[in-house]
Amino acid sequence: MLYSKYFAPTQKEAPKDASIVSHSLMLKCGLIRQTYSGIYIWLPLGLKVLDKISQIIKNEMNKSGAINVLMPTIQSSDIWVESGRYDDYGLEMLRIKDRHGKELLYGPTNEEQITQVVRDNVKSYKDFPMNLYQIQWKFRDEIRPRFGVMRGREFLMKDAYSFDMNEEGAVVSYKKMFATYLKIFDTLGLKAIPMQADTGPIGGELSHEFMILAKTGESEVFCDKSILDLSFSNKEINYDNDIEDIFKLYTSFYAATDEKHDINDTRYTTNKDNVVNMRGIEVGHIFSFGDKYSKSMRLEILDSNGKLVNPQMGSYGIGVSRLVGAIIEANHDDKGIIWHKSVAPFLVMLSNMGNQENVVNECNNLYKILLENNIDVLYNNKDESAGSKLATADMLGFPYQINIGNKSLADGKLELKNRLTGEVIMMDIKDTSKLISILKS
Repeated sequence: MLYSKYFAPTQKEAPKDASIVSHSLMLKCGLIRQTYSGIYIWLPLGLKVLDKISQIIKNEMNKSGAINVLMPTIQSSDIWVESGRYDDYGLEMLRIKDRHGKELLYGPTNEEQITQVVRDNVKSYKDFPMNLYQIQWKFRDEIRPRFGVMRGREFLMKDAYSFDMNEEGAVVSYKKMFATYLKIFDTLGLKAIPMQADTGPIGGELSHEFMILAKTGESEVFCDKSILDLSFSNKEINYDNDIEDIFKLYTSFYAATDEKHDINDTRYTTNKDNVVNMRGIEVGHIFSFGDKYSKSMRLEILDSNGKLVNPQMGSYGIGVSRLVGAIIEANHDDKGIIWHKSVAPFLVMLSNMGNQENVVNECNNLYKILLENNIDVLYNNKDESAGSKLATADMLGFPYQINIGNKSLADGKLELKNRLTGEVIMMDIKDTSKLISILKS
């Protein structure tokens, strides 16, 4: 993609109300623009990141055996009345009426709707266990939207819902999602720590929040430093055999949000000196809440003995749009964003460091070769100074930068910079096979 033809409206300064780094950089880099308090347009660079995160989530959810569906954003109030949550949910729920005076709502979550779907379409225990998930926009009328996409009103979310015929099966489904989340966040280049957490308005007993440690985190957390040394890299999960060992390992260390911090927990008391008190950003939350919704909404399934049973349910959420902000909070420096390869809008920023004909020709030729080799490249061919182009490349933070100017070209070289490490390699401009190999490694 030619940068001169791309829609990426960068700006030198972020608005004064951008109080955290991710909000500031997302505005400066042209990832988003606010249209109303807590509501954003996702511009091309930001949308590419959203799409990549979504695809990573889908890939691992599918491997776990979950099945993708898509539910509407607008829900009937009737199912919320059934569950008993319509009056209890609070002012965060956006309530509306259609032209017939029918009460509707913009879905803040989907426990009721998915329960209705299963109730109306599944009748036999033979269809269980079942896990249905979607990636869909949601709306919660935050009283004070802040921190950009980290706490907005409209947000993209992956929510999944498991159904099992008994408690034992529900725990297996929960542990499966526990392992799935660890794999998803590792693929995104994040160290997300599962922590014992409060269930909030969702309800239930078993619950973990997945937290990224960051100074700008909204939550106070307590975490055994040893859990930070655990690695999920290059691990493929066998969902039939691995989940119990993974769950036992990660829950053997003390990690809890402030609401669940327990100074009497033996994991805390026996290793107190190794537990740190920090801030964390929530990027995922999983719950197991039994028959809370299946019972109130009369979801009944015939078991193998011909007895009607209310299935045990679980709910599993990941804030997809929130993740973009969290990734930036965890990966930036004073120059700009540092994208992980898996979610970077482009893998490479190619820049010509002069408008001389020979430089332009070499850049055009290399640009063509990169595209032919399926390298996702943004070519900065704008009529700007070399310093401006270098600053833009650092701010946008793609994993690699390729710079070609008169000086390097005179030596038959190009400059390849790794944005994460800052390492710069001068390479033979004709050795494109070596360049492609590095970029694809």
